[in-house]
Amino acid sequence: MELLKSILTENLGRNLKSIFKTYFGDFMKFKIISLIFSAVILMSCGEAKEPQKKLEESVQKEVLKVEKKKGKVTRFLWRENQFDKKLGSEVSTIFINEDFCKTISKPEKAALAFVATFIGSECDWDGEVKEDRSNLKCKILTALNLSYQCSENHLGFLKKSFVGDEKVLIKLRENCPTTPFTATVQETFEEIVLTTKNDTIAVWFKASGVNLREQRGWSWSETNYFKVSEQNLQLVKTDKSEVEESSF
Repeated sequence: MELLKSILTENLGRNLKSIFKTYFGDFMKFKIISLIFSAVILMSCGEAKEPQKKLEESVQKEVLKVEKKKGKVTRFLWRENQFDKKLGSEVSTIFINEDFCKTISKPEKAALAFVATFIGSECDWDGEVKEDRSNLKCKILTALNLSYQCSENHLGFLKKSFVGDEKVLIKLRENCPTTPFTATVQETFEEIVLTTKNDTIAVWFKASGVNLREQRGWSWSETNYFKVSEQNLQLVKTDKSEVEESSF
């Protein structure tokens, strides 16, 4: 039995290493896979639970090393076609990573909420529109548990998170749009990916806009970089692509 395990582990380990070097060029990935495979071999051969536990801990440590080195990348928002019963056809619909929202950190939440303040995420009035436009419900803010667009819950959280960042605070005071998805002129998210590495958070997104009156549309991508400290979150850089325009 010991000889069989040795042969299996050595040969398959060598093959895995060859595969990952060829297609990924990343030895760390091979190391993690090798640890997982070794754990499987031990379990299948009826080894004691203590070595299995140690291997599981080793796998977790290697995963954390990779995350620390490369950063944690999370696909937060995307679109898929979904059948709409009222329209009787498929409609491009926003989906949000609800599992991630359960464990999201405050800085990550603030970074996403800031970006979501200025672009729509299928925002719609919760009931009849109020005179002060205070009941606009947006998918991202709802997922982040920040109530309505431009509400005290929403803006108050951001002002507290970005305390000391005057540029961000001024922008929040001067520009908090309340634009529903039915508006003639509007912008919306197509995809959002969040990367967290050490004290830096990067929010990359792709968005599009439309002006139905003028029968034209536009799209662009953008990355906002945030610095995390014990005191606050600070917007340190924004990279925006060229805007692509189209007509219809």
